[in-house]
Amino acid sequence: MGVRDLAEYPWDAVAPYREQAASHPDGLVDLSIGSPVDPTPEVIRAALARATDAHAYPQTVGTAALREAIVAWYARRRGVPGLSAADVMPTIGSKELVALLPTLLGLGERDVVVHPRVAYPTYAVGATVAGATPVAVDDPADWPQGTKLAWINTPGNPDGRTWGVEELAAAVRRARELGAVLASDECYAELGWDGPWATQPIPSVLDPRVTGGTRSGLLSVYSLSKQSNLAGYRAAFVAGCARIIGDLLTARRHLGLMPPVPVQHAMTAALRDDEHVARQKELYRQRRELLVPALRAAGFRIDGSEAGLYLWATEDRDAWDSMGRLARLGILAGPGHFYGDHSADHVRVSLTAPLERVEKAAARLAASVV
Repeated sequence: MGVRDLAEYPWDAVAPYREQAASHPDGLVDLSIGSPVDPTPEVIRAALARATDAHAYPQTVGTAALREAIVAWYARRRGVPGLSAADVMPTIGSKELVALLPTLLGLGERDVVVHPRVAYPTYAVGATVAGATPVAVDDPADWPQGTKLAWINTPGNPDGRTWGVEELAAAVRRARELGAVLASDECYAELGWDGPWATQPIPSVLDPRVTGGTRSGLLSVYSLSKQSNLAGYRAAFVAGCARIIGDLLTARRHLGLMPPVPVQHAMTAALRDDEHVARQKELYRQRRELLVPALRAAGFRIDGSEAGLYLWATEDRDAWDSMGRLARLGILAGPGHFYGDHSADHVRVSLTAPLERVEKAAARLAASVV
C-alpha cells in the first residue's frame, strides 16, 4: 500500500450534480463542503497584518505566545488544565496532520490504523500513504490486535457523533491495552446543539475525567477553520502526550512543516478572543434552525447531528438519488458514499452558506412537497 493506492479525489464525482443545481433559475445553494463563507474576524486580520514583516524563518514549535494561548484555551474552553508548552504544537491546518500522522509515527505494513465506520476519508488516506492498513471500527472493544493508531472524531464529520466522558475513557483504556496512540479529532467541539451538548461543553480526550491521570499516548487535534473562519489560513494545533509531541516536532523540523509567522500571530489572537466564536456559532445556529425543519418536512430523517457543522440526512434511499432530488431544487449536498461503505443512504448538508441562500434552500424544500 502507498500513495499509488489512493483513489481519485472523490469530489470530482459531484460535478454533474453541481452543474444541475447551478442551472436553477434562482441560483445554486451550495451546502456540500464545509468551507466557511463568513468574514474572518477583524481582531484576527489585524493581528495578521501587524505580523507581515516576517523576514525570518518561523518556528516549527510555534511562538511562545502561541503555545501559551493554546495552553490557556484548553484550560478555559475544553476543561483541560495543566498543559505546558511542551505538550502543544501548531500545525499547517489539521488535515495535513491527520494525513501525515501515521507516517510521522513510523507506521508501516504490519500496522493497523482504526477509524470510525462513517468518517472523513483522510484517516484512511493517511494510513494508506504510510503503507499501514486502515480498518473502520466504531466500538473500541472491537479494535483489533495490531492497532497502532486509533482515530476518533468527536463531534464527528459527517454524522455529528459526540463522545461523552465515559465513552472517551473506555477508548483510552482500550488504546492502552493495545499499545496504540489514541488521536481524537475534535475540530467541531465548539458547535454543540442537541441533547447534553446544548448546555454542556463537549469533552476532550485530554479531559482529566478521561485520561486516568496521564496523557501518555493521547493526542487532541483542533482546527480554527470553523470556529474562527480561518480555513484559508491553515491554522490548527495538536496537544497531549509530551513524548509524542516531541517526536512529531523533530520530524516536522526535518520536513520543514512550519506555520507561517503571520498565521501564528493570527492564531494567538483568535485563541485569546471568545466573543467572535460565540457570534459565529449563532450564525450557524440560525442556519441550522432553518434547515432542520425544512429537511424533515421534505421527507428527510436527520440522524445524529447533535453537534458539529453538518446535518446527516437520509430518505432511506441511495444518496445519489437524494443528491439528484436536491440538485433539481438547486441545492448541492455531499453524498454519503464519500464517508465510507456504511453511509450510502445519507447526504451531508453543511451549514456553511450565507443566511439568504439557506432561506432559499428552506423555501425550495418546502415548495417541493406542496
